[in-house]
Amino acid sequence: MDRKEEHLQSLGRYSKIPETYAPEVLEAFENQHPERDYWVQFNCPEFTALCPITGQPDFAEIKIMYIPDKKMVESKSLKLYMFSFRNHGDFHEDVINIILNDLVKLMDPRYIEVVGFFLPRGGISIYPYANYGKPGTKFEAMAEERMKNYQIR
Repeated sequence: MDRKEEHLQSLGRYSKIPETYAPEVLEAFENQHPERDYWVQFNCPEFTALCPITGQPDFAEIKIMYIPDKKMVESKSLKLYMFSFRNHGDFHEDVINIILNDLVKLMDPRYIEVVGFFLPRGGISIYPYANYGKPGTKFEAMAEERMKNYQIR
């Protein structure tokens, strides 16, 4: 497959950072190894969003780990998407579930998990975790098992 035929809009171009939450910037490309299960991990150590009550910034490291199926997320579009939360107000738990839902919708992965390591505000750190395993596959059971046994760091 000729990768130039994939029509990725962000890769290799100047891109304006979205000023508001923008799931439409996410782009996917075809997995070149769909016959194999393998992990892809993204670390986003400079994530920011706004508290929906106070408007104050919340800082976090977001980790996204997934096993692709037919599609994969393009990393520059993911970066722009993550930047789009900078002026967006949502609770930490909501942010993690929104990211998970948007990536499942984009890629329909075999398995995906998203965790946020939010820095303390008021002396409390919050580390929300969400995952998804494709229904009717071994990955559905994997999601249940990983959720049951999940431990932060």
